[in-house]
Order: sequence, then C-alpha cells, then structure tokens
Amino acid sequence: MNICGCLAHVAPDYATAAAQSMSDTPGVEIHAQTEDGRFVVVVEDTPERLASETIMDLHQIPGVVSLTLTYHHFEDLAETRPRPDALSQTTSRRLTL
Repeated sequence: MNICGCLAHVAPDYATAAAQSMSDTPGVEIHAQTEDGRFVVVVEDTPERLASETIMDLHQIPGVVSLTLTYHHFEDLAETRPRPDALSQTTSRRLTL
C-alpha cells in the first residue's frame, strides 16, 4: 500500500477544470479545496501506475502551479496480515522503569 498526501496549488481560473482532471485520474482523490485554488489530494498506487508517476502527471494539468508531497505512507500488505503464531506486541510507548 502506497499512500501520498499532496498539497496542490492551482491558478483560481483553472480550479474547476483542474479539479475535474484530478478526479478523473485513477488513484486520485480530492479531500479538500479552497476558493483560492489550494487542493488537498491523496494519490495511491493503482495496478497500472505507481503513485509517483501519477503525481508527475498531475503537475502537467493546465493551471497547476505546484504540487507538493506532504505525507507518505508505505507498507507491504503481506507484512500486515495477522499471523496466529506471532508473538503479541505491547502497544504502549511509555517507558517502564
């Protein structure tokens, strides 16, 4: 699983068209948008493209001034499956004396 949180800045005159282009792109979701053309966008890998490739494509949408990666999370799904034989781990991060 590869999840990238991005902040896009789009020229306000292009915001509607850019939002449509982003929404039509597989693996892309717009989570917030401001009137001045800022977008909070999440990009995920798809079976056809890596998130990094999709992010580079988003830079090419007319009106996009900048698109910055602000959050990245990656984990191997095979490692996250529960294993009945695995030792349990404590969830507390508090130091014990």
